Amino acid sequence: MTQLAHDRYCDEIAHQMGLLRSVVTSGAELSGTVPTCPDWSLEDLVRHLGGALRWVEVIVRTRAGEEVPEEQVPGFAGPEARGDAAALDAWLAESGERVVAALREAGPDTEVWGWAGVLNAGFWARRVTHEITVHRADAALAAGLPYEVAPEVAADAIDEWLQIVEYVQRTEPDDVVGELRGQGGSIHLHATDTGPGLDAEWFIELTGDGVSWRRGHEKATVALRGPLTSVLLAFYRRLPLEAPEVEVLGDRELLEFWLRRATFG
Repeated sequence: MTQLAHDRYCDEIAHQMGLLRSVVTSGAELSGTVPTCPDWSLEDLVRHLGGALRWVEVIVRTRAGEEVPEEQVPGFAGPEARGDAAALDAWLAESGERVVAALREAGPDTEVWGWAGVLNAGFWARRVTHEITVHRADAALAAGLPYEVAPEVAADAIDEWLQIVEYVQRTEPDDVVGELRGQGGSIHLHATDTGPGLDAEWFIELTGDGVSWRRGHEKATVALRGPLTSVLLAFYRRLPLEAPEVEVLGDRELLEFWLRRATFG
């Protein structure tokens, strides 16, 4: 599998931020609960995301060699007053512009601190892209608005998540993801609405050595099928397995076991 180009990630961050801002200014109730993140209101979600972007901007711009405390990030918390959609939108716009500018200036190979074993700005361009992609789904669901994402971005988001699972199982043996080790069985993710050029199918094995995966069509213990966007959302636990958009074939309990232990965001 091949990651997207650095400039493509930067373009997508800017695009996703525009779409997220449209949710903020849509008239949606900012104090309303986000169903997929029930501890947050829509405003909490937006502030979390904008703050995260400002944090990444500082890391990349300063070429940080270690984690930067949130207290050292200017404007991290967002507007002082709550419930002000215009102020929140302006802050979010600036957050997006700052991080995109820093990532473009750095390029993908500039060394900076990272938390998943990839110590360059390219890691952050990819991570920010998919952080926004999934949290925008949370925001759209909370506001009752439609959601779609480019196929190549959705496919890369699944790749990245599986790579994060691999990293966590290697470096944090006590994490809940370690319970997947030795479980046995396999999972097949199958997008039904993409052409062969994208190869939007994944085969995941739960072995005694840990989780391994590859792109491709193979018979598995359980399969999750549906349009790629729906598969992505179900894989991130943003869409219930009972939803009509997806189909589960085989050992549903194994898929549920995976989702309870391998979903971090």
